Amino acid sequence: MMTNLFDQFASPTFFGVHLIIVATLAPWLLFPSPSNQWISNRLVTSQSWFLKSFTKQIFSPISLRGQKWAMILSPLMVFLLGMNLLGLLPYTFTPTTQLSLNLGLAIPLWLATIIIGLRNQPTASLAHLLPEGTPTPLIPILIVIETISLIIRPLALGVRLTANLTAGHLLIQLISLATVNLLPSSIMLASLTFSTLILLTLLEIAVAMIQAYVYVLLLSLYLQENT
Repeated sequence: MMTNLFDQFASPTFFGVHLIIVATLAPWLLFPSPSNQWISNRLVTSQSWFLKSFTKQIFSPISLRGQKWAMILSPLMVFLLGMNLLGLLPYTFTPTTQLSLNLGLAIPLWLATIIIGLRNQPTASLAHLLPEGTPTPLIPILIVIETISLIIRPLALGVRLTANLTAGHLLIQLISLATVNLLPSSIMLASLTFSTLILLTLLEIAVAMIQAYVYVLLLSLYLQENT
C-alpha cells in the first residue's frame, strides 16, 4: 500500500521519455512573451503586474549591486510557482517533490552568493561566522556551529520545499482513497471526507504558492547578507 502511495513521486516515462522533462518545460509554455503592441491582453498585463510587485517587494532592501539578481530570482519564482500548482492537477507529475531538483537549484545559487560575498566584502562575510563580543573560550565552538549552519542552508531550502509538497500530496491521496472506499458503505462519511479533501486541496494550493515565495525569499536574504 505504501509503495503505491509513493509511486506518484517516481518520475514516470512515456515511450521511453521521462515526463519530468515535459513537467519542467510546461510552466514556461503558460507564460507568453510580451508583444510590441500598445495594448496587451489581460494575461500579459497580469504577469507584468505580478513580476513588478514581486521584484519590488523582494529587492527593495537589497543594494544596487544585488538587484542584478532580479533577472534570476524572478523567473525562478515563476518557475517554482508554475510547477507547484501544475502538480496539483490529476495525472500530473510534480518535479519539485524531487529533492535532487530542489538541491540542484539551491546549491548553485547559494554558492554564488557566498562567492560574491567573499569577493566583494571578505571581512564582513567572514565576520558572520563569529558574533561580536563572543568570549574567547567559545570562539572555536561558535565558528564550527556558524559554519555548519551556513553549509546546511541549501539543504534546508531543498528539504523544506520537498517535504511540504510531498506531505500535502500524500494527504490528498490518502483522503481521496478514504472517500472512494467509504462511498459504498456510508454516503455521509464519504461526503465529510470529500469536503475535507476540498479544504485540503485549497490549503495545498496556498502551500504551493507560499513555498515558492519562501524559497526565493530565503535566497534573496542570503544575497542581502553578501552584497
